[in-house]
Amino acid sequence: MKFAVIVYPGSNCNMDLYWAIKDIMGADAEYVRHDATSLEGFDGVLLPGGFSYGDYLRCGAIARFSPIMEEVKRFAEEGKPVFGTCNGFQVLTEAGLLPGVLLRNRDLKFICKTVPLKVENNNSNFTSEYEAGEIINIPVAHGEGNYYCDDETLEELKANNQIIFTYDGENINGSRESIAGITNKAGNVLGMMPHPERAMEAILGSEDGKKFFKSLLKNFSEGAAVNV
Repeated sequence: MKFAVIVYPGSNCNMDLYWAIKDIMGADAEYVRHDATSLEGFDGVLLPGGFSYGDYLRCGAIARFSPIMEEVKRFAEEGKPVFGTCNGFQVLTEAGLLPGVLLRNRDLKFICKTVPLKVENNNSNFTSEYEAGEIINIPVAHGEGNYYCDDETLEELKANNQIIFTYDGENINGSRESIAGITNKAGNVLGMMPHPERAMEAILGSEDGKKFFKSLLKNFSEGAAVNV
């Protein structure tokens, strides 16, 4: 598989994603600028963390209008894998590819630490290599990671098993139901505030992100998507 790592003005985690998917997992990858208009030749899209367009207006609110986003939307509609971490998650919600919104953290402080996550659904395309209920350690680094949605949307997320990760123990940012990551209904678009690309080697403190990318590569490259 060949992945496009989107680079917005203000992205600062694009190299992390590139390193994780290419150098650690062995897949092909290239950087693609925000002002590009084609994703021809790519099989998946990775949206990095950082501060796209300086986080003006709202996190991800300007990035959603980048020319490349029309292609990202096409990928999502065609069932191809689209993954957004941190600011990438915010961009996906602003673009309407995932429900809900990311608000300022409950305590109005930037959080930067490794936190335990619970794998709520291991029957997704992104988590099939994990055990159900497995606790994994993944870094976070965000000031606006407080996931919010209305009651109707929350019930839909639960009914469709779209809640993939939750914060285990402490709800670090005030997210509804401690939500840390969700998918779309089709199961090919996932957004999460934690950074699995920063948990790829033991020397960095955790290898728990490897199974995330292994699941992605296995399920999409084989063309046998796991039912969500």
